[in-house]
Amino acid sequence: MSDTDSSSTAGSTPESVFVIVGAGQAGGEVSGELRKQGYTGRVLLIGEEEQIPYKRPPLSKGFLAGSVTEESLYVSPRAKLEQLNIEFLGATRVSRIDRARRVVVLADGREQRYDKLALTTGGRARLLSLTGADKPNVLPLRSIADVKKLQPLCVAGKRAVVIGGGFIGLETAAVMLKLGLHVTVLEGLPRVLARVTAPEVSSFFERMHREAGVDLRTGVQISHLEGEAQVETVVLTDGSRIAADFIIVGIGVVPNTELAAEAGLELDNGIVVDQHARTSDPDIVAAGDCSNHPSNFAGRRIRLESVQNAMEQGRIAARSMLGKDEAYQNVPWFWSDQYDLKLQMVGLSQGYDQLVLRGDPATQRNFAAFYLKAGKLIAADTVSRPGEFMLAKKWVAEGAVLPPAALADDSQPLKNLQTAA
Repeated sequence: MSDTDSSSTAGSTPESVFVIVGAGQAGGEVSGELRKQGYTGRVLLIGEEEQIPYKRPPLSKGFLAGSVTEESLYVSPRAKLEQLNIEFLGATRVSRIDRARRVVVLADGREQRYDKLALTTGGRARLLSLTGADKPNVLPLRSIADVKKLQPLCVAGKRAVVIGGGFIGLETAAVMLKLGLHVTVLEGLPRVLARVTAPEVSSFFERMHREAGVDLRTGVQISHLEGEAQVETVVLTDGSRIAADFIIVGIGVVPNTELAAEAGLELDNGIVVDQHARTSDPDIVAAGDCSNHPSNFAGRRIRLESVQNAMEQGRIAARSMLGKDEAYQNVPWFWSDQYDLKLQMVGLSQGYDQLVLRGDPATQRNFAAFYLKAGKLIAADTVSRPGEFMLAKKWVAEGAVLPPAALADDSQPLKNLQTAA
């Protein structure tokens, strides 16, 4: 792979080459959008994993449970990539970007010229910084390969310890409990989902997991891990000892920015991009978990870890590679499936000054929570209320001002409030 590998389209003019480094959801979206926008040059998609772009949310749900196949995770079938003439180079690491020569250097020394470059390098699981955390039965859950290591361990009667009470940890706990394992969840903060939702919503999910049979402990700190070949015991700072056959670590994601840093691109909790997904180098864009973008909705720069962000920003990045200046404007939304419950969230709730509950999370298995700031709806969480979530998405995007008493009145259809938005 070198400059001489590229054929010419007309006379001695070299064919245009667009390279995408990172073959996750964002990378897949960039490559597909380039073709949708009519780009006819070479598209080379390079990924460190052997798989073509795939969806990560099912990893801690259906794929871990064994109810969905690996092929069903793929963003597009391999045949579709071939049909679109998207070249996929998997199990390959890019070691360096030479911006002056507009070349990416692979780990084996090969070089690939680019006319435009997209960095969709995503993120990696944050690891424990404890002695013993490198033992083979201490595992992250971020990739297909991670789940394939976990699946043989998920045998009924085994003892699993999940470190982290965020989405990944709670989803994984729910699946493993259904598979018949004994599950302990350890969260260092005073409540689960503390960074993304209100205490009332956290309390609901803590109750759901405990009622299902999970040993859920919040506000705990790990002292150390014990065991020779493998970790056998998790020891807490209060002296508690928890036996474990294996441990799953779900304590967040670290954005993969090393390539960008070494290349001298601007960084700030991710690769800094403008509203068009362009980096500080006009020939390089970035999108997805690794990027930090200006958000009109949030009124500040943010880095989002979500499928929606990867897809929508990926499309904007592709258009920017083609010289089309379209601004990325989005209202963030997320979801999580735990047991028979679907949590759907829209907006960013940080800074709210009033919480309005619709339904009673202390007695019901479905409800909605609305976050208001100076009377304006800035975010909403709904549990197993998809219709109300769709209304909330619209209102949050509009910055609707809604009467709190009417929002809370569960005896009246929420759609009756549409005209008040």
